Amino acid sequence: MPSWPRSSLFAGAMIVLLALAIFPWLGAPVYFVSLLFTVFMYVCLATSWNLIGGYAGYLSFGHVAFFGIGAYTTALLVKGFHLSALETILSSVPAGFVAMLVALLVGYPCLRLRGPYFAVVTLCFAFVMDLLIKNLNFLGGPEGLWLKSMDLPIQTVRAILFEAMLGVTALSIAVAYWTDRSKFGAGLRAIREDEEVAQTMAINAPKLKMQAFALSAFFPGMAGGIYAYYLTYIHTDVVFDMMISILIVLMALFGGGGTLLGPIIGAVLLTLINEGLSTFVKAELARIIYGSLFVGVIIFLPNGIMEFFRRTQGESPH
Repeated sequence: MPSWPRSSLFAGAMIVLLALAIFPWLGAPVYFVSLLFTVFMYVCLATSWNLIGGYAGYLSFGHVAFFGIGAYTTALLVKGFHLSALETILSSVPAGFVAMLVALLVGYPCLRLRGPYFAVVTLCFAFVMDLLIKNLNFLGGPEGLWLKSMDLPIQTVRAILFEAMLGVTALSIAVAYWTDRSKFGAGLRAIREDEEVAQTMAINAPKLKMQAFALSAFFPGMAGGIYAYYLTYIHTDVVFDMMISILIVLMALFGGGGTLLGPIIGAVLLTLINEGLSTFVKAELARIIYGSLFVGVIIFLPNGIMEFFRRTQGESPH
C-alpha cells in the first residue's frame, strides 16, 4: 500500500471523523444513524480484539464477556447512583476499567496457555460470566435490567449516543495505530511468530501479553456501557451473545489480523453483510452462512484481505 505522510493521514482522518460526527445532526433517518452506531461498535470491538488476537496471536473467543461486563457495570452505576444522562455516558469509562481489571485477573492464569487451549478457556469464561449473572438477582437475574432513557426526542438520543460510540471507536483506532508503530506492537508480533525465541531476545512476553489482553478488554467494556444505555434494557442473552464473539474474530481475521486497517475493513463489511442477512434471511440460515464464511476465511484467506492487497502490490507482509 502507498506510504502517505503522517500529516496527510492525520488530516484525512480528522475530515472523516468530522463528517461522521455531524452526520446524525443533519436530519438523517434513525435507521441509518443506528446502523452506523452498530458499525462503530464492531469496529471498536474488532480493533481492540486485534491487540491480543492479531498482534500477539492469542485467539480469544470470549471477548464478548468484557462487552457484557461493561454493559452491566454501567447499568449498576446508573441504578445505584441515579446518574444523569451525561454521567451515564461517562460511566462507560469506569465500565472499561472494570473490564480491564477482570481481564487482568483472568489473563494471569489463562495466558499461560496457548493455541486451542487458550481459545477454549476464553470461550468457557464467557459462558461462565453469562451463567453467573443470570443467577445474581441484584443484576436482574434471568429477567435483565431496565435503564431509564433520556427525556429527549429519539433522534437526539440516538445522535448523542452515536457521538459517544464514535469517540470510543476513534480512541481504540488511535491506540491500535500507536501499537502498530511502537516497540510494544513489535514485541507482540515477535510473540506471535515464536514466543520462546522472543523471550531469548529479552522480550518480557508475559508482561506484554497481560498488557495487550487488558488493553483489548478496556474498549469492549466502554462500548458495552454505551450499548447498554443505547438499548435501555440489557439481558445476558443480548450482551453475552456468543455470536458477538464469533463476529469479532471473523471481522478481524477477514480484514487481516495483526494489521491496522484489517479489523476496520472487516468490521465495516461484515456488519453491513450481517445487517442484510438479519433483514432478509432467517437467523438459523444466517448462522450457517457465517460459519461457512469463517471456515472459508481460515482456509483461503488465512491472513485476511489486507494480505491479498499486499500481494497484488508486491509488498511484504510487514
